[in-house]
Amino acid sequence: MSSTNSDPAATFESHRRRLLGLGYRMLGSMADAEDAVQETYLRWHAADRGKVSDPRAFLMSITTRICLDILTSARARHEEYVGPWLPEPVLDTAALLPDRRTELAEDLSIALLLTLDRLSPLERAAFLLHDVFDFSFTEVASTLERSEAACRKLATRARTHVRTLRPRGTGAPPEPVGGIDAKHVRLISAFSAATQSGDLNALTQLLASDVRIVTDGGGKPAAALTNANRHGGGHEITGADRALRFLVGATRERLNPEWRKDVRFRFALVNGLPGVIVEAPEGPVQAAAFEIEGEVIRALYVVHNPDKLRHLVRALAVAGAG
Repeated sequence: MSSTNSDPAATFESHRRRLLGLGYRMLGSMADAEDAVQETYLRWHAADRGKVSDPRAFLMSITTRICLDILTSARARHEEYVGPWLPEPVLDTAALLPDRRTELAEDLSIALLLTLDRLSPLERAAFLLHDVFDFSFTEVASTLERSEAACRKLATRARTHVRTLRPRGTGAPPEPVGGIDAKHVRLISAFSAATQSGDLNALTQLLASDVRIVTDGGGKPAAALTNANRHGGGHEITGADRALRFLVGATRERLNPEWRKDVRFRFALVNGLPGVIVEAPEGPVQAAAFEIEGEVIRALYVVHNPDKLRHLVRALAVAGAG
């Protein structure tokens, strides 16, 4: 008797990491990805496993189809979302990696996830299954219930969009295990100091001329950390001049009497990028990821929607224990 029949739970667990990685890349949400994987688990136990010759392909196909169903309703939620949308930040990217280690497979940067979000659901699925998770187009066609030719076209269109829209230098660079590169810590620390002091000259030196700042509050009332938090929405800003005005305004907000005194800042890798987590007694209240090229910041992504930070409680506890 095969292990598929004798121990279905063990068979499933051996594939959980790649299923979760697929779900997160498809949905941009750890909570939704975990729900998709749990639904896959239930369908796996209900299936006639004696007829399953390749558990990996079977489970990946189920997860993909569930994600496509979720994306239908997620698209509607996207349209009603208040302010810019960012994916849920993750700290442990190793837990979401596929078996094949390539630059694209290891890239879970926010920039790439935003690029994937611009694709149609079918384009995203075909591209991820083939280019990231090493499915043959025969397997992709079976999963998406389309012809191989159609799936090749979907993947090609997606690949073109990814190459065009994915900013240069956004692949997660090699980082020391368990922490951020020291030079990135220094740069982020200098950025924080310049922001707090209002040193516009220093900030100008630290920001790329076309720097992009995106903040995601999701319309949720949250702790007053910045103007973006106060209004519950978010901002999307491009260009050093606008970024400087925004940062100075946010700093003034922080210096008012309502600025919380009970928060602490923790350096962490956020989606494989150097970042900072802001923690309050009730848990994480903000996660920031810095896209750095050379000695300047090219992009800053800040999530303070509390719904997108809940899963970090467990991740931070594991990191603290380690």
